[in-house]
Amino acid sequence: MIKEKWDVNDVPDQRSKTVIVTGGNSGLGFEVSKSLASRGAEVILASRNLDKGREAIEKIGGDAIAPLVLMQLDLADLSSVRLFCEGFLKKHKSLHMLFNNAGVMQVPQLRTVDGFELQLGINHLGHFALTGLLLKRILSTKGSRIITVSSGAHRTGNIDFNDIMKEKTYGRLAAYSQSKLANLLFAYELQRRLDLIGSSTISVAAHPGYAATNLQMTGPGMGGGWGYTTLYKVTNKLLAQSALMGALPILYAGTAEDVRGGDYYGPGSFGGMRGNPKLVQSNKKSHDEDLGKQLWELSVELTKVGYEDLLSSKSH
Repeated sequence: MIKEKWDVNDVPDQRSKTVIVTGGNSGLGFEVSKSLASRGAEVILASRNLDKGREAIEKIGGDAIAPLVLMQLDLADLSSVRLFCEGFLKKHKSLHMLFNNAGVMQVPQLRTVDGFELQLGINHLGHFALTGLLLKRILSTKGSRIITVSSGAHRTGNIDFNDIMKEKTYGRLAAYSQSKLANLLFAYELQRRLDLIGSSTISVAAHPGYAATNLQMTGPGMGGGWGYTTLYKVTNKLLAQSALMGALPILYAGTAEDVRGGDYYGPGSFGGMRGNPKLVQSNKKSHDEDLGKQLWELSVELTKVGYEDLLSSKSH
């Protein structure tokens, strides 16, 4: 049972743990990084913008009782993902937690360096490649976890394999919802594959509810989307909880002892928009095994990351 008011003070000791947090320089990722660093984890703060990453490390400052390491990672560029993984693997012999947290929301119709629709490319495909390239190190770390951050928006998501890059029809929210459904399909399919090899590694997911972060101000405001930002300024004040509260389900998924593979955590109040962490349910579509397998196979084809370690080993 989850403690009713589980909060940041309940995060257990993390000394000797090595952690990667994508998008660790702001919002939810910053709060996750700060909390884990204050509990003794060595946190690799993965940030596209190194200047913002340095600012985040300065802000965390004395709260960290273990090294905070800044590494550049651009999830919109698979060559950057590969360079990040090569750099990490050279210096670190274990990886206890990978937080697939970074994301963009409701941006105009844009493409990644590799030609993917930007929201699917960053939110799902970039993290799919990152996880696969780090998988050998994760599997060799006993009790490791992969935590993928989704959203309540997954409920309106649809994986359109005939137009997955939204070239025929593009809607900012539809593309975002597709990417958030993809996050859950990936997390659950990964767990099924980990179960097949008997791994102690688990794949879990979390969502922050409605947390006030830069996410609502950055993407929606691009390309003349001032109407979105005007709306979010109002709803953030009226409905949103803090970034720290939004980070709690993510922290719970990464650190609590009772977490099991395939679990999904989110806020427990106000229809899942606010409150302390709770074990929650995602929609039926997110658990569709055929859909999960089809998306997995397409993701391998698009990223050229094959997850060979899930096929080559039977004992971890």
